[in-house]
Amino acid sequence: MINSSFPLYFNLTVFVHMGSYRYLTFILCFLLYATIISANLVIIVVIVREKSLHETMYIFILCLSINSLYGCSGFFLRFLQDILSDTHLILRSACLTQIYVIYTYASYELTILSVMAYDRYVAVCQPLHYHNKMTSKAMSALVVLAWFYPSFSVSTCVYLTSTLPLYSNKIPKVFCANWPVVKLSCVPTVINNLVGMLVSMITVFLPLVFVLYTYVRIFLVCRKCSPEFKGKVIQSCLPHIITFVNYVPPENTVITVFCDVVLSRFDVEQLNLFLAVTLSLEFVVIPPILNPLVYGLKLPEIRKPIFRMLSY
Repeated sequence: MINSSFPLYFNLTVFVHMGSYRYLTFILCFLLYATIISANLVIIVVIVREKSLHETMYIFILCLSINSLYGCSGFFLRFLQDILSDTHLILRSACLTQIYVIYTYASYELTILSVMAYDRYVAVCQPLHYHNKMTSKAMSALVVLAWFYPSFSVSTCVYLTSTLPLYSNKIPKVFCANWPVVKLSCVPTVINNLVGMLVSMITVFLPLVFVLYTYVRIFLVCRKCSPEFKGKVIQSCLPHIITFVNYVPPENTVITVFCDVVLSRFDVEQLNLFLAVTLSLEFVVIPPILNPLVYGLKLPEIRKPIFRMLSY
């Protein structure tokens, strides 16, 4: 028990069991963080420098890379500090801030991927109207929408969590997450659960349905077209499909969001430590490292400028 229902600090308990592995873990995670930062910065610099890439699709890819820097920094900067620290207390305000950053990062990823699907849909299914529909004004509106909704919905969840009186301050994870904090509540959490489920449905399943719809329409159009046209469509859409399948259920929820959800429902201290840390890391590591690799290697418009820049 703790003295207050609104503790000033939370205790991230998983770190206690690292022991002598902490130094090796720190080195590996630091190298991983540096790789993510470098890979996404390369994508950002290339798109900003190359005027030929100042088009809608590449601006959305730029947004993905910026979001990757935002999300992995929100996790790793605190995580690396905790690995080497003897105490793993985090201020309540800092914990709620980390929840906001990590959850908005995940939501931004999904909403940006959704507007990218719309862009591909218009380009393939309505090519004659593409430049009329995907104007710079429309692109800006889509980007604002992709950033605004997650900010509002996650803020609501975090605020509701911040009002809950708690019976403990122990969080069995390597970072602050909403559900583990809600589970510590000593009052009913019906409203939190309903709002959380509603936000999850809108954030995860609506983008899934929308993307599936756009690609069904794209498939129907491609079925009637020439092999050359199909090849161009596949080259343009494949990176987006890979990224989305990695991030959204039902195919690979076990690889991304599902890992975090499942881990939150179990007693991490009873799981293998390596498994627990790996599942936690996977949620904030795979998409940020996968996106620049997929788009940098699969799209020749980005790949060629990258090779030119790295060859200097």
